[in-house]
Amino acid sequence: MRYSANLGFLFTDLALPDAIRAAHAAGFDAVECHFPYATPAAEVAAALAQTGMAMLGLNTHPGDRGAGDFGLAALPGREEEARAAIAQAVAYAAATGTRAVHVMAGVTDDPRAGATFAANLAFACDCAAPHGITVLIEPLNPRDVPGYHLLGADHAARVIADVGRDALRLMFDCYHLQITGGDLLMRFRALRPLIGHVQFAGVPDRGDPSVGEVDYSWLLPRLAAEGWDAPFGAEYRPAGATGDSLGWLSRWR
Repeated sequence: MRYSANLGFLFTDLALPDAIRAAHAAGFDAVECHFPYATPAAEVAAALAQTGMAMLGLNTHPGDRGAGDFGLAALPGREEEARAAIAQAVAYAAATGTRAVHVMAGVTDDPRAGATFAANLAFACDCAAPHGITVLIEPLNPRDVPGYHLLGADHAARVIADVGRDALRLMFDCYHLQITGGDLLMRFRALRPLIGHVQFAGVPDRGDPSVGEVDYSWLLPRLAAEGWDAPFGAEYRPAGATGDSLGWLSRWR
């Protein structure tokens, strides 16, 4: 099995190009990130070329975090900002060879949010198509992000069906989906045709994946046996230095 380091949480004491190199040195097979935009794309592309690793995904800009934004794509009245963030993400992904863009929905209770999200996702698929980039949506959990528009895998599956674009896929984040229903293996099987990426972290605290209520040493090989042959994304918050938290990586090889 192969593993990807999510550099939004891992090796965060390093500049992004150095974090890519550190992930490679630690034994990861690929990387992914959250918001890389402060780093020139050429520097990221150079680090990826040097290490031979792929960047699996990045997020659209979340908006004004200080004002409570956590994504823009489902916010009525902010379509111009949302589409600028999508275009920015797709351009950065194309420049770095990144395979997928996660379009963040945002926090809203506006009844028009569903239609707004669907229209912006169709726009994202149109932007991504010439570059062969996958568009991902990720259902979160209401404990971590109260009021987030996209909650639960069933909601995400309905959105994908409604938008009806081949490039649109589900981010199967085991941490969030355990909190919003559990039964991860059965849900993976049911959703398998829709899944574009898999992430994992310890539950309930999003810490070390070898600790907590989900036994990933059991689960991840079973997801692989279901036909998942891409890297699993380690998106957890280490309690200290990233290097000190990587015992699971060598054990689960």
